[in-house]
Amino acid sequence: MTFNDNASVGGNRARRRGGAIAAGGIGGIGAIAVLLLSLFTGGDFSSLLGGGAAPVGGGQESEIQQCETGADANARDDCRLAAASLNLDQYWEGQVQGYRAPGLIIVDGSTSTQCGTASNQTGPFYCPPEETVYVDPTFFALLRDRFDASAGPLAQLYVLAHEYGHHVQSIAGIMNAHPNNGTGPDSNGVRIELQADCFAGAWVQDMTQQVDENGVPFMREPTGQQLQDALGAASAVGDDHIQQQSGGFVNPESWTHGSSEQRQRWFAAGYRGGVEACDTFTVPGGSL
Repeated sequence: MTFNDNASVGGNRARRRGGAIAAGGIGGIGAIAVLLLSLFTGGDFSSLLGGGAAPVGGGQESEIQQCETGADANARDDCRLAAASLNLDQYWEGQVQGYRAPGLIIVDGSTSTQCGTASNQTGPFYCPPEETVYVDPTFFALLRDRFDASAGPLAQLYVLAHEYGHHVQSIAGIMNAHPNNGTGPDSNGVRIELQADCFAGAWVQDMTQQVDENGVPFMREPTGQQLQDALGAASAVGDDHIQQQSGGFVNPESWTHGSSEQRQRWFAAGYRGGVEACDTFTVPGGSL
């Protein structure tokens, strides 16, 4: 249980979209390869897929149905993600002056975006030109099956909070201040990703403080097992673990997101110290 059953979550702005066929597609790249390339990306998604961006607007869009209470959020992945957006927006409004909420699209099947195709096989991502987060809830089954993660409720919300962290980086100018400078353990890309992990941890630490219009806290205090589950998800998407799972060798110079240990450590840093503990850009490379 993550949400208070009687919390009101019907005011979320999440939308469901699916059924689109993206222009250009992804050719012969296997599903697992796309997942490895795309997982938790924080930049221009189209560049990772190769070729130009797909046109936006494909597929039908509708509201998330029967997602009114915390009990609904506890019962369904799509409602859980939609409900968490209320908490995340409220949290970041208190942290970032002039904060504006991102769009949240719950993907059903696949859909086209300005940053490429959104589906469970590309993984959740944030598209900066649209200021929108895309998540297909069936992705969590892939996380369980392919990366040995339990992907329980708090792990799912860690994934969403990580993408919201990229939105904060975008609107706060952090991405522009630290542009892509290649791959490797000391790259800006790794620092961007680890900071998003840290931001996710900071939100988890504070998530019981956000309330609905009736003053009811959205979330319950996470259990130790739920925190371990979130840390497990962070570990599962470490570059070294992904390289090992794909049958290759660990090559730090190709890293774009950081190791499993780094991702867990920076999530924990945010959980212990809040947003103030999340400056990954002043840390020497050897200590990152």
